[in-house]
Amino acid sequence: MTDLAPVRRALLSLSDKGGLEELAAGLVRHGVELVSTGGTAARLRELGHPVRDVSELTGFPEMMDGRVKTLHPNVHGGLLAVRDEPAHAAAASDHGIGYIDLVVINLYPFEKTVAAGADRDMVIENIDIGGPSMVRSAAKNHRYVACVTDTADYAAVLDELDATGGATSWELRKRLAAAAFARTAAYDSAIASWFAFADQGEQLPATLPLAMTRASTLRYGENPHQAAALYIPQARGAAGVAGAQQVQGKELSYNNLNDADAALELLSEFRDGNPACVIVKHSNPCGVAQGSSLADAYRAAFECDSVSAFGGIVAVNRPLDAETARAITDIFTEVVIAPDADEEARALFAAKKNLRLLLTGELPDPRRPGLMVKSITGGLLVQTRDNGVILPSELRVVTKRQPTPQEVSDCRFAWTVAKHVKSNAIVYAKDGVTAGIGAGQMNRRDSARIAAAKAREAAETFGWTGPRTVGSAVASDAFFPFADGLLAAIEAGATAVIQPGGSMRDDEVIAAADAAGLAMLFTGMRHFRH
Repeated sequence: MTDLAPVRRALLSLSDKGGLEELAAGLVRHGVELVSTGGTAARLRELGHPVRDVSELTGFPEMMDGRVKTLHPNVHGGLLAVRDEPAHAAAASDHGIGYIDLVVINLYPFEKTVAAGADRDMVIENIDIGGPSMVRSAAKNHRYVACVTDTADYAAVLDELDATGGATSWELRKRLAAAAFARTAAYDSAIASWFAFADQGEQLPATLPLAMTRASTLRYGENPHQAAALYIPQARGAAGVAGAQQVQGKELSYNNLNDADAALELLSEFRDGNPACVIVKHSNPCGVAQGSSLADAYRAAFECDSVSAFGGIVAVNRPLDAETARAITDIFTEVVIAPDADEEARALFAAKKNLRLLLTGELPDPRRPGLMVKSITGGLLVQTRDNGVILPSELRVVTKRQPTPQEVSDCRFAWTVAKHVKSNAIVYAKDGVTAGIGAGQMNRRDSARIAAAKAREAAETFGWTGPRTVGSAVASDAFFPFADGLLAAIEAGATAVIQPGGSMRDDEVIAAADAAGLAMLFTGMRHFRH
């Protein structure tokens, strides 16, 4: 096998004709015979290049609305023939099969068709058959054939033709073959995903197809010795961190993206409500607030846990204004996420070169469907997104005292935040502001105590007369297995509690609430987050 493979004939079949003018001119300059199909052939003729229709090679016209045109031995024999195998050469000679040395193919735009909301018939018509077949034939025979499936690779091919006098190198053909098989795998995955999820309505199909493209290579993962990258769906997914516009600041790290996503997921719960701010540290919220303005919401969220807010992630649900930006820049902040930002806010942030500003446009829908995937040894754990929501009418009062309307409001706010706190999760809230958050403890009592301690520290820091847990509502992401966690919340001053219920000791927990004069709501739904 020689390293260089001369390119004498190229087959071009493109749905995306970007870059075709330069590519065709380069091929013709090297005397390459162009063979093409339908619209691509017409475009080549418009550019003034000689081109042979595929039908000339096959002896059959394109038929059945173009569904049948390249599925023929004269095409696939020309791609798959082993050039230095005498039997292959004899077969090609006997049947008049000419070799094809370069294939340039864009597959039908299936992903874009789905993303555009096309009807079922149009989606099916955009499933390419001949294209993937030619790609696989050419890529399999990359010992002799170069297969290009990405317009970004046109320049590399032309550079090699210029450098070698009309040939491609073994290294380039290997790289192009790998990219070609990755493309067909992703393409088939996108089709399988559409059939499973959109067409058949499955949640967890027997085979899980994943079609993802690497958007960027990150500096490292959670720690410097770990490699990491960001992948995004072939078909555009929900609005979010992965597709946000980074206006300024240094490169986002794995931890930045992970924390920013946690902040945006929680913020999306308040996308249609009053101005809201979420502050996240190590993927847990440390302060959440709604207010009459973004600046008020930020200050209230910050005061919940000003120690943890240092070096945190801030997300707001309104376009960022100068007053809020000025308040945020009072301490070191890693990332700020907003739908947009006015010019004055951008100018204020520009003075903080290490601060990353991400603009998302629309905020994601918190009720959207989707899958969550986690790697374990030897496999993947897959579950549907936790998009569960409890309506006010579904709350059940289980105590002697009925909650006040304000307590119900505070319970619902605390419950929404608790859904996004690592379990065991306890959240105190009052007047649309978190008073204390306890996250990720091995028992619920400790979470309740830690959250209360944070509230006491905030009161001391800002000179309040008492912690905001006094008169607050407290949310628990899962039931209280014992009364001790509730007793810690009562000691902190909570007057209302919201929890799933369902413990063997519910009666004991309800009795403790009654004894303290608390109102308690059961949701019947838990929100574990591990």
